[in-house]
Amino acid sequence: MTIDRDALHAEMTAWRRDLHTHPEFGFEETRTAAFVAQKLREFGLDEVVEGVGGTGVVGTLRRGSGNRSIALRADMDALRITEQGESAHRSRNPGVMHACGHDGHTAMLLGAAKMLAQEGGFDGTVRFVFQPAEEWGKGALAMLDDGLMQRFAFEEIYGIHNMPGLPVGHFETRPGAIMSAEDNFEIVLKGVGGHAARPHWGNEVLVAACALVTSLQTIVARRLSPTDVGVVSVTELITDGTRNALPGLARILGDARSFRSEVSASIEKQMRVIAEGIALAHNVTASVTYTREFVPLLNDPALVDEAFAVARTILPPENARLAAEPMTGSEDFAHFLAHVPGCFVFLGNGRGSAPLHNPGYDFNDEGLLHGVDFHAGIARRRLAGALGQ
Repeated sequence: MTIDRDALHAEMTAWRRDLHTHPEFGFEETRTAAFVAQKLREFGLDEVVEGVGGTGVVGTLRRGSGNRSIALRADMDALRITEQGESAHRSRNPGVMHACGHDGHTAMLLGAAKMLAQEGGFDGTVRFVFQPAEEWGKGALAMLDDGLMQRFAFEEIYGIHNMPGLPVGHFETRPGAIMSAEDNFEIVLKGVGGHAARPHWGNEVLVAACALVTSLQTIVARRLSPTDVGVVSVTELITDGTRNALPGLARILGDARSFRSEVSASIEKQMRVIAEGIALAHNVTASVTYTREFVPLLNDPALVDEAFAVARTILPPENARLAAEPMTGSEDFAHFLAHVPGCFVFLGNGRGSAPLHNPGYDFNDEGLLHGVDFHAGIARRRLAGALGQ
């Protein structure tokens, strides 16, 4: 039975705004997960399992006799950001908001589950993977560590992210690298603080910290090949100083982005050299903690072709475009691709959309059906089986 698309869109809009009103941080998505599981059961899925990787949910839908299986993934978590604006569905959880559109991603995948459960049109198994804790890069790994691939086997995986600035009804992806790795760093400088009127009595760290922040920019400008992509961003400088006291401790935090492990290693090496050199020059000490949180997201070229084939049937063909270059944002969807091939795509959130991770951001509900159509379309194309013969 063909689903009523207008009714589905209205229903998804209500789901999405309810989720937006009640955002939850990573591994705290208990209400969201319960909401997702309830809807999947209402749709009549064959199996719904909660608590995968903490607060993840996996739904399974089987049709026909095909033995192939694919996964469709959405992320569920929100960010620790205080929402601005006065929409009726603004966050009621102080200091937490859906500033990246995961409420929309969840609603789109729920809509696809309802459409596929009602209409079918595929021969095989679809896994609907609702993932926790994407924002801090732990949710995909938690689901994998909890036996996702063994308990809910699949051969390919697909995901969607909304994209501010890209018009609604437009689609982009690319083969190979499409999103970068993210490394986090913390540099701690220790010296001897003291009275602001007598800096020569100690070895304060603020001047050294300022020199270090500036010098870190030379890693990309002077230490990486111009043909390599790298970004080093200092995001916090925290000291124990006050109005008339020079600090004896400074913490410099930030992140680095790259697309190749060799570039990541070079950034870490140069960061340690620069930190140690500047500390020595200012008679203080430096310690560097460097961690790798996200790996590069590498789309399978053949599945990118499949994704474009679907996109050009659900949208005007000219609206499905090859992304001109990879972006230096990161996504832990990449961890799934270490196990199976897959494809991650972007759908437009509108030219007037606020940026991701902005307190004024909101998902554009006009794009919900485009996400449903892509999810359902890729399932039907990749699991055509006897239906396509």
